[in-house]
Amino acid sequence: MLVTFTCPAYADITLFGDVALRLLKMMGHSGTVPSALLADEVPAALAHLEAAIEAEKQSSQATEVAAVDDDDEPAVSLTHRALPLLELLKAAAKDKCNVMWDSGS
Repeated sequence: MLVTFTCPAYADITLFGDVALRLLKMMGHSGTVPSALLADEVPAALAHLEAAIEAEKQSSQATEVAAVDDDDEPAVSLTHRALPLLELLKAAAKDKCNVMWDSGS
């Protein structure tokens, strides 16, 4: 499953379903797909996500080992995967617009 996040203030963001659900829960949302945040809910969701990402960074730095997947490629951290969504939420908060998401499947 893929989840696409949209808002009028930023380009659409598509994430793998497991990553998207984890980020939604970090934002304080139930993880329901499809769903949306109203414009006045976006700043709080952004703050929750930023705090959770910071906590994730701290815990991963404490236990960081050179993670390598089956293809000998370094693993992409959740912190890096969250960057596009963070930018979308910042743009939505700035322009006071709703954020919606839906699955492609």
